[in-house]
Amino acid sequence: MAVEKHVVSVLTMAGGILHEILSFIVFTMLDLLDFLLCYAFKVADVIMEAERKPCYCSSGKEAITSSGKILVSEQGESKIVSLTCSKLQLEEISDTLYARPSWVSKFSKCSFLQSSKRISRRSAGPVRPTFTVNPTIVEMLQGRIGRQQMFPVPRWSDCDCKTCTSWTSSSCKETLFVKADGAKDIVQEDVLFIHGFISSSAFWTETLYPNFSKSAKSKYRLLAVDLLGFGRSPKPTDSLYTLREHLEMIERSVLEAYNVKSFHIVAHSLGCILALALAVKHPGSVKSLTLLAPPYFPAPKGEASAQHMMRRIAPRRLWPMITFGASIACWYEHITRAFCLVMCKNHRLWESITRLLTGNRVRTYLFDCFFLHTHNAAWHTLHNIICGTAGKIEGYLDEVENKLKCEITILHGKDDELIPVECSYNVQSRIPRAHVKVVENKDHITIVVGRQKAFARELEGIWNSAASGHRV
Repeated sequence: MAVEKHVVSVLTMAGGILHEILSFIVFTMLDLLDFLLCYAFKVADVIMEAERKPCYCSSGKEAITSSGKILVSEQGESKIVSLTCSKLQLEEISDTLYARPSWVSKFSKCSFLQSSKRISRRSAGPVRPTFTVNPTIVEMLQGRIGRQQMFPVPRWSDCDCKTCTSWTSSSCKETLFVKADGAKDIVQEDVLFIHGFISSSAFWTETLYPNFSKSAKSKYRLLAVDLLGFGRSPKPTDSLYTLREHLEMIERSVLEAYNVKSFHIVAHSLGCILALALAVKHPGSVKSLTLLAPPYFPAPKGEASAQHMMRRIAPRRLWPMITFGASIACWYEHITRAFCLVMCKNHRLWESITRLLTGNRVRTYLFDCFFLHTHNAAWHTLHNIICGTAGKIEGYLDEVENKLKCEITILHGKDDELIPVECSYNVQSRIPRAHVKVVENKDHITIVVGRQKAFARELEGIWNSAASGHRV
């Protein structure tokens, strides 16, 4: 028995070492591929759009604080980027957008740094205060100031079908797409559903909506939203998809448009971050908070929260496959743009192929979830929301614990390999009264898909208990 355990231990160790070696080789090759695709897309942008678009591979440049257009405060002050007509906090922009170390990126930036040092030595005269920022952020902000169109046209690599560009119509208000169901004439309570990353309202409407009881639909108004940049919602090309932008669009499109005064929230994955921020902003309006697989990894003391979050959800490993996919999505700006060019731009083709191969037996609502977005939306939302808000989550959780009196329920699939169960217990450590339920044999997606009937009953129980003041 002891010999067998020793053999298993040795094989496990050998497998781990082999996995590390293969992961290093594959991701080094992906580093190089992303580096090459950077230049390929720059050429394509010039050909297709007659201008070179900035990307986050670019080295930092100095923004002069007295320029009059973009003002960046010195370190230790309020740290805001000031625009002509509005302000955007620099804290909302994650450094993981442009700080993803690899040997290729370090080599490509080496010459820039050396030349910058030589130039600084030669400079003379009074020094004007400057702040090093990524040029992509500066150029996107400058583009906002000089923007002439209310609705920027899609980029050549984005889909231009009617579904994806319906929001550009002059008759369409600049609000999110909201799928409403349930109570209409006499609405007793509202429920807001917020989907996760690379998803849409179909994640809820195609699973839960058909399974709510008649009594629930007569009482509750169900409001599932497509987040900014996803599904049928606006996908502005000049947006940085910050937390503020996402929250303001939810408020404008749901709370104000539907005259919502108090509401229940159901959120999945990335949506949990937005749900917490929304609850903190409207503490007296939230009647219950249901979080599915909340991504919360407390950063060790002295470690940058955003970078820690990126390494936890995207550890540059080949296995499991969902982690490999997350690593590609998080680390490679140009590989993910190539993916969107092939998959998202041609989502109608892939839908048709799926229907043909399956004899139209498979419902294709998951295509809406996975392919109706732009690269700009996915890239910025991933970094500015999932990674960039990592340092704010603890504050949100503390405020939820101290200021909100509503019922808080957390559900997590035990087999979730993307956001492990420990995240839900991490949340509970900050909010002790939160009830955590771990669902056996379910993962990040099947926590809802495949158990929609049972989950619909659970939600109805949560809402009813919130009304009566008793936990189910």
